[in-house]
Amino acid sequence: MKQRTVFAKATLAVALAIFSSTAAMGQQESAASNGKTPLVTITKNGRIEFNGGSENNWLKDVASRIQLHGYAQGGYTFDHSNGNTTNTFNIKRVLFWADARITERWSFLFMHDFSSVVQEFYTDYRITKNKALTVRLGQFKNGLSLENPLSPTSMEAIDVYSEAVTFLTGCGSDPLLGVQYGRDLGLSLFGETNNGKLRYELDVMNGQGINKKDGNNFKDIITRIEYRPLKGLNLVASGQIGRGHAVAPSIYNPTIQVGENYKRHRWTAGADYKSKAFNVHGEVLEGWDGNAKSWGAYVTGAVPLGIPKLELVASYDFFNFNTDLGMDQHKAIGGLQYWFFGKCRFQVQYVYKSAYVADGVFVHGADHGIQCQMQVRFN
Repeated sequence: MKQRTVFAKATLAVALAIFSSTAAMGQQESAASNGKTPLVTITKNGRIEFNGGSENNWLKDVASRIQLHGYAQGGYTFDHSNGNTTNTFNIKRVLFWADARITERWSFLFMHDFSSVVQEFYTDYRITKNKALTVRLGQFKNGLSLENPLSPTSMEAIDVYSEAVTFLTGCGSDPLLGVQYGRDLGLSLFGETNNGKLRYELDVMNGQGINKKDGNNFKDIITRIEYRPLKGLNLVASGQIGRGHAVAPSIYNPTIQVGENYKRHRWTAGADYKSKAFNVHGEVLEGWDGNAKSWGAYVTGAVPLGIPKLELVASYDFFNFNTDLGMDQHKAIGGLQYWFFGKCRFQVQYVYKSAYVADGVFVHGADHGIQCQMQVRFN
């Protein structure tokens, strides 16, 4: 009963914080000018704080359990391929999420993309006293690949993930699965041992994507293991055994029909290294959709240029969407990013692809693009 009461109060506090954040900031400015303490403030790390007398003690307790986060990414894209030139301003992501710690072991998260749909909603319960075992239930990012669980705000490329990760994890380029943002509905067991050096994850998921019931009676099994042998170095391996349910025809796999259930297996192996001198990560990935095989590899990194907060970004990415049909693509990225405040940055990048899709046909030919992006984040 006590936990239900705390949860109800936490929900109320989240709603109050969302709808009053602007007013709270205005109140804070007004209160500062007349020497009064504001009722509500939001700290730099996104935590809600209620001020006042003893009548607000329960609000203070609830607010201490809640953190608010958010970021937006948008910019400009120029592209030239197949004799055509296009350019557009765009808003890629406007995400807001709230973490609520109901008890010391039990928490809840809700994430919404205002430029898209509800992205995540799940609850975590830590079974052990330490971090060795936690269970998660709801909608969340699957553990396949090194990149997919990472936030777009930490990725070097404006395109975010590699072509292989985007295709194999369900981020959007596989028509058979549709645009699922690398997320799914299911259950996860995860934890870490050896002072954080070893981390594991086991997911049982629908395999159909976000905000959807399963299209068949098969569940996808995803495993992931991470090992940190040295400071800054992380080795990651993952795999998936599953059955897909096709939602649309695909030029990459024309033998699979809409509504058909098909084999959907994957494996990946990669490494990530971070230091003051440079950051770099790379991975090899392979997948099977029915009888079609795809595979790829990439390496992406950033190097400080000696000017504070300015970095050079570069990436090479290869992916063959269907080895039997010769749908190979090489992709190269080069550019700069400037971190002007905290996790806020401006990016400009040149992107080259050796193949692209035009009018429903896979074409081997040059695709040139220039991308600019502004990222603003608070947490």
